[in-house]
Amino acid sequence: MHCGTSKIIGCRFSLHPMDSEFISIIKGALAEVDLSAVWRHTDDVSTVIRGEGPHVFNALAALTEKAASHGKHMAMNATFSVGCPGDTSGDSYMGIDLAAKNEIPEGPYVSSQFSLYPLNQSDYMETIYREIDRAKERGVYNESMHYATGIHGSLRDVFAFYEETFSEAQIGEHPHVVMTINMSIHSPSHGGGTDAR
Repeated sequence: MHCGTSKIIGCRFSLHPMDSEFISIIKGALAEVDLSAVWRHTDDVSTVIRGEGPHVFNALAALTEKAASHGKHMAMNATFSVGCPGDTSGDSYMGIDLAAKNEIPEGPYVSSQFSLYPLNQSDYMETIYREIDRAKERGVYNESMHYATGIHGSLRDVFAFYEETFSEAQIGEHPHVVMTINMSIHSPSHGGGTDAR
């Protein structure tokens, strides 16, 4: 298999509720969310989910929303990858009906940062700038910063942007793309409420 030929989308993520009951919050989210459309493995550091793009993003959005529904300050970090030559179909769910398994409510206000890495694309900066422009068009752009771009808004809008931009970054003959996300929800610095800016 060559770089960019695998259609499997994988995501390795960690949820970090800032609460003494963090174990029950994380395990509760994993138990409440329908993960039947993604392959999943959890270890002592993180969880990986793999499969069709819409199912991977839907699962992570639902898990994040469920964990955040407790109202505690929470962080989430994730790394998405598609087109990796090391991906194998044996531990992924492909060809599944793309209908969403989980309904994603608007959710709380989210402040996040992302970095996009279109691998093996000679014009990779054009792809990155185009996706930053997309964030501005979608109304979720927050600010530019060293090594990342700030994205904010409701949880549903933020995840919708990330799913769209990750899909659109897979272009040309070399659609091997990596994207990292860091997210903060219910932070005291947000000033409270879903309308914090």
